[in-house]
Amino acid sequence: MRYGYIRVSTKEQNIDRQLSAILKEGIEMNNIFIDKASGKDFKRKSYNKLIKNLKENDDLYIKSIDRLGRNYDEIIKEWNQITKKTGANITVIDFPLLDTREKKDKDITGKFLSDIVLQILSYVAQVERENIRQRQKEGIIEAQKRGVKFGRPKRKKPENYTQIYNLWETGEISLRQAAKELNVSPSMFSKWIKKD
Repeated sequence: MRYGYIRVSTKEQNIDRQLSAILKEGIEMNNIFIDKASGKDFKRKSYNKLIKNLKENDDLYIKSIDRLGRNYDEIIKEWNQITKKTGANITVIDFPLLDTREKKDKDITGKFLSDIVLQILSYVAQVERENIRQRQKEGIIEAQKRGVKFGRPKRKKPENYTQIYNLWETGEISLRQAAKELNVSPSMFSKWIKKD
C-alpha cells in the first residue's frame, strides 16, 4: 500500500501545497492522512491511525521532514520505528536522498550519508520550532510593553450587581437565579462573589 501524510500546525494553515505534491505521486485520497497539529510530538490522531495501517513494504510519502515533526529525538525514533521495526519505506518528496526504497539497495556509504542527512534535517526542524516559539515570546513581550492586552477582557459587573448580590446574600434568591438576573453564568457570579 502507498500512503501520504500531511501536517500543518494550525487549523488556519493551508494543506494544498503538500496535498498537491502527494497526489502527484499517485497516492489515492483515501490513503492520505492529515493532521492540523503541532509537530512537537507524535500524539496526533491521523498520524496514529496511519501508523496502525502501515505494514512491511508499504510506502509512506511526506512533502518534507518538518511535516513529519519538529522534535529531533522524536523524528529519529519514529523514522526508525517505521523503517526498521515495521519495515515500511519513507519517501521525503523534497529531499530525494531521504528515500528508504532506494536506501535498501545502497552500499554502506549511501546508508551512512542518508542517515546523516536525516539527522541534520531533523535538527533543523527542531531548531526552527524553537526559533518560532522564541519569536512568539518576544513578540508577546513587545506587544505587552505597548499596552496590548492578551486574553479575554475582564467583564464589568452590571449596574444592578449590588442589589442582586444583597438578595443572594440574604438567601432571597439562589446563585443560579442571581446569575440569570445579571445575565451571566453561575461561575462568573461565583467569581465575583469570591472577589467581594
